[in-house]
Amino acid sequence: MQLFTHIVLVIAATLTLAPHSAFASATRSSLISRAHKIAVRHSTGLARDLRVAFGGILVSEPQSNSEQKAYCVSASSTNDSSSPTSSSTTLANGHVSPSTTTSSAPTASVSSSPWKPVSTYSGSTFFNGWSFYTAADPTGGTVQYLSQSDAQNAGLVDINSAGNAVMRVDTTPTVSTNRNSVRITTDLIFTEGLVILDAVHMPTGCATWPAFWTNGPNWPAGGEIDIVEGVNNYTNNQATIHTSDGCSLPTSDATQLDIAGTVVGGTNCAADETDNQGCGVRSNYNYTFGSGFNSISGGVYAMLWQDSGIQVYFFPRGSIPSDITAGAPQPQSWSAPTANWPSTDCNMASHFYNHSVIFDTTLCGDWAGAVWNGTGVPGQSESCAQLTGYSSCSDFVRNSGASFAEAYWEVSSVNIYQYQS
Repeated sequence: MQLFTHIVLVIAATLTLAPHSAFASATRSSLISRAHKIAVRHSTGLARDLRVAFGGILVSEPQSNSEQKAYCVSASSTNDSSSPTSSSTTLANGHVSPSTTTSSAPTASVSSSPWKPVSTYSGSTFFNGWSFYTAADPTGGTVQYLSQSDAQNAGLVDINSAGNAVMRVDTTPTVSTNRNSVRITTDLIFTEGLVILDAVHMPTGCATWPAFWTNGPNWPAGGEIDIVEGVNNYTNNQATIHTSDGCSLPTSDATQLDIAGTVVGGTNCAADETDNQGCGVRSNYNYTFGSGFNSISGGVYAMLWQDSGIQVYFFPRGSIPSDITAGAPQPQSWSAPTANWPSTDCNMASHFYNHSVIFDTTLCGDWAGAVWNGTGVPGQSESCAQLTGYSSCSDFVRNSGASFAEAYWEVSSVNIYQYQS
């Protein structure tokens, strides 16, 4: 209550200032900034979780982040793992294919932001500009990823009546080997930027391992940024970065990092030195992932990547900043991020470059399968072994198709911006 009263008094003082005074303008700005800092929430530690990352293939060497280039590549040269298929048209040398950009002409409000759209995926053309991955799952999951045509024929991808893109896991009652699913990667490759996801539903339930993430080449040299990730019945999102050697968080203290999440698994972000775990930050709120996220009709995730660091934000449905809705994002005005990896002890230019955006839903694998008997993480008061009656994650996947009715992504849009001064 004292904190609330303090904030109210600061705002009241701001409103009493003369509207056209230069002094008033500066003072008002200072007071608003002070009120914002007072309102930032922090909290303490939670348990550590296992995290194993994905692989990539060889592409070009890093470029200077000052160039902030974005370009499209053909399906045969994308930096996601092998065997993608795509129906999209691609260009290179800094140009974005019209098939990957569906945004309308800029409005006055959009032009007021220095963050300019590079690519927008939404509506009936959402899947234009994505490649469908069809190789074996790199994490050892009990899953088979389908090509775009096969996924469409199987009813695993479509645009629903609300105009949202849907990506499902197969619900055939029993399968003899792996269960069908979907993994897609943008043809667009970029260095630095702002990625904004608006989703109303994400996969949830025992054996599921959904993720929305970005990945660079020569894993882990080009870096990996997990924006949305978790397993089984978890309800609190975990954002994580995975890097080559020489990148770490300066502290695990949430107050010093100015975050609304909790560091889990330590401060060393190097994959090779942490058994692929990297350095993760778990949200303190049980509506940021899985069934909790779905119960509030989802919301917006934003990942801000600059030379000064990387941040992940979450805004629940009904609390999405108006600048995001208007297509004119102003990250400097947002509240504290869930996760923050400053460049203090991590050179961003050498550890993160040439990323694509990825959606996937794997089943079991190196995380969901490994914690099949685990409890103690928010949302998982009982183990999946207890809840399902199956001692094996893979056996459950093969014999319980109806259990994957909630294992789907429903996405309103993905927008990728880059800063233009």
